[in-house]
Amino acid sequence: MPEYDAVLVYDGECPYCSIAARALRELDNVGAISWYEDTAQAFLERQFGETPFAMLLVDRREECVYAGRSAAAELASRAGTPGIVSSLVRDNYLSIAKAVGVASGRGRDPADYHDTYPLDAGAADLFGSLVAAAAKRPEGL
Repeated sequence: MPEYDAVLVYDGECPYCSIAARALRELDNVGAISWYEDTAQAFLERQFGETPFAMLLVDRREECVYAGRSAAAELASRAGTPGIVSSLVRDNYLSIAKAVGVASGRGRDPADYHDTYPLDAGAADLFGSLVAAAAKRPEGL
């Protein structure tokens, strides 16, 4: 089983989001799991006390959870894109997310979670199950 330092929680029913998640193949230490997976839902409930519909990057080494704009900027940075790209992604996250939602027929807006949050100790206990679920991702992803 791969050993990921971080796991991306993304909209697995959105074809555009899935394409973006494919870029993770270049980042050996980052896994990906659909927001709709039971494992992701359990993690979110433990971390936030609810299940916000947002892109999240859970980083075990840094003991934090990047959400929304912060997650998009952090992923762009880790992928080695120039700093200007990370800034553009962060600054335009909501308009990009809304456009993608309309194009994919998602019918819901992302939750208003855009900061970097400390990883809750109870949620940290579920990180291994996020990794296990991410390790089962389809080959095409």
